[in-house]
Amino acid sequence: MAFLKRVIRVLVVDDSAVARSYIISGLSAKTNIQVVGSAINAADARRKVQEIRPDVITLDVEMPDMSGIDLLKKLLVYQIPVILVSSLNLRVFDALENGAVDFVRKPDGSQSKDEFINTLTQKIVVSAYAKVRTSYPARVAQTSAVGETVPLLGPKLTLDQMVIGLGASTGGTEATLEVMKRLPADIPAMVIVQHMPPGFTKMYAERLNRLCAMEVREAVDGDELHRGLALVAPADFQCRVVRIGNRYRVACKPGDRVSGHRPSVDVLFQSMADTVKTKMAGIIMTGMGHDGSDGLLAMRRAGAYTIGQDRESSVVYGMPMVAFDIGAVQIQASCENIAGVLLRHLKSL
Repeated sequence: MAFLKRVIRVLVVDDSAVARSYIISGLSAKTNIQVVGSAINAADARRKVQEIRPDVITLDVEMPDMSGIDLLKKLLVYQIPVILVSSLNLRVFDALENGAVDFVRKPDGSQSKDEFINTLTQKIVVSAYAKVRTSYPARVAQTSAVGETVPLLGPKLTLDQMVIGLGASTGGTEATLEVMKRLPADIPAMVIVQHMPPGFTKMYAERLNRLCAMEVREAVDGDELHRGLALVAPADFQCRVVRIGNRYRVACKPGDRVSGHRPSVDVLFQSMADTVKTKMAGIIMTGMGHDGSDGLLAMRRAGAYTIGQDRESSVVYGMPMVAFDIGAVQIQASCENIAGVLLRHLKSL
């Protein structure tokens, strides 16, 4: 895309001198990134943002004088995309809920600093063109009991055998939650691919499990799919739906990146197109690039019902746009309305 040639102005916020140093030096070596300033605490960050007006802010979750979440809330009034730079920390999801566009895991020995800088650079480029969204309208109240908020679909053989795939990337953690919270406890089996670093997919699945009516957990190789269960593909593995007899399971195996990702939405969707012989549905949501578009087209050609997130509600209208443009999407909807569209389809079966 031509707009990616733009030089992006970045403010680095981190109280650690060591972290600031390698982030600044690493980003400064990139031709499409200009580090225009750094900040060591909340007060410094707010002052620099007002003076510099950067295109993107990188923000450490833990700050000495104010929590990263509280600082994030104050910075978002400037409508500047924020990328979290975090250790393995549950507060990442609190920050994403409060408007951060994306996050990068700090090097912990499992990846090199070069890998970290490359990942951060990619996310900065994407975030520079993302919509800053701090809330979602018409949120469904959290449930404390199965079926309390969303009426159950009830017994139906067609739904017992159905499989639903959902794929998302940048902006997808909260958008996917908005869909899942509007679905009932007896939803057909679901498999979710959300682009995320290792260690975070398990925490994300646990968060969805707390906030949604159905059971949600990180997928384990060999897990059987059934109604009322949603599985989140584990980071760094390719996740496929496989058939054993008349049962469906997930296969989570190491493998090459596909469409730039592991797990890849394309891998999941293509496996469903090839394997699932019952009713199925595919949902593609916010994210940069084209992952999932070819797989969703294969699903549609195999008879699946396909939904794409619309431009207006997408943090990054990339993946759903490509899928729509190639004819993979039957209907577009906002993240708040996707669940309703899906439920209407399920009730018609």
